[in-house]
Amino acid sequence: MPLYVIERTFAERLELTADDVRLIEDVNADEGVSWLFSFLSADQQRSYCLYEAPSPDAIVAAARRADVPVDSIVEVSKFVPAELLA
Repeated sequence: MPLYVIERTFAERLELTADDVRLIEDVNADEGVSWLFSFLSADQQRSYCLYEAPSPDAIVAAARRADVPVDSIVEVSKFVPAELLA
């Protein structure tokens, strides 16, 4: 399944509760997308998330349902952990 990096900008600091994460994961499952991991900027207003998804449209649909922004979606060819580059 294709991998995508999603950039998101939030109006305020991002502070997710366990319930927020469960909602996002449930919506993602309904849309057929998998949230693999995220990086959060130091000011906690921007995130960069790695997703597995059938298409960018599926990511956008899940984001709308979960009420989270999507600034950009970039398909990436593969994930290479740092230890494999050393």
